[in-house]
Amino acid sequence: MATHSFDPSRTALVTIDLQNDFLHPDGAYGRAGLGTDEIAALPGRVKPVIDALRDKGGSYVSAQFTLVPGPGGEPLIAPHLKELRPFLGKGDFKPGAWGHTVVDLLQEPDYVVEKVNYSAFFQTRLEYILRALKVDTLIIGGIVTNGGVASTVRDAHLRDIHTILLTDGCGAFKPEVQQATLTSLGSVCDQMTCEEAETMIRSAT
Repeated sequence: MATHSFDPSRTALVTIDLQNDFLHPDGAYGRAGLGTDEIAALPGRVKPVIDALRDKGGSYVSAQFTLVPGPGGEPLIAPHLKELRPFLGKGDFKPGAWGHTVVDLLQEPDYVVEKVNYSAFFQTRLEYILRALKVDTLIIGGIVTNGGVASTVRDAHLRDIHTILLTDGCGAFKPEVQQATLTSLGSVCDQMTCEEAETMIRSAT
């Protein structure tokens, strides 16, 4: 942080895919028996950071994985994803549906970004929102660390946006994958715990 002047009012916290269809027992992944206690705990860890940032004039953006309904309501889904997650079907991650929505604990975001791929920047309005708000720092958490989180962190780096990754505010399905991804992202972002980020924000002048 020594080389970057941190201003909470020019900062946005972006959560990746903390949605009912991923996290809630009644969501698409929950019904399929997928999920971990570590991932389920993420909203509670990230929430105090969001609250601190908003208290200081910053913004919260929820980036949400989206399956666009196609003919007959069947989702337009990439073949590799359908092979990987064959249980995904009609109504899952549908825009406006309960499953697509960010979990209750994180309601209401200041901005919602629908994303159809890993990165929250890919073919979305995220960059427009950040530029309009004059954001120069991103704080990122969510799931999965080696997927949407890593892709968003790297895309932010390519755009010269200073990025802070919440090490215990993101999660993967395997601990070894989580640690390997955090290590690999160390060259493109700062990293800190949710508690450290909250302290940094609240102590900013």
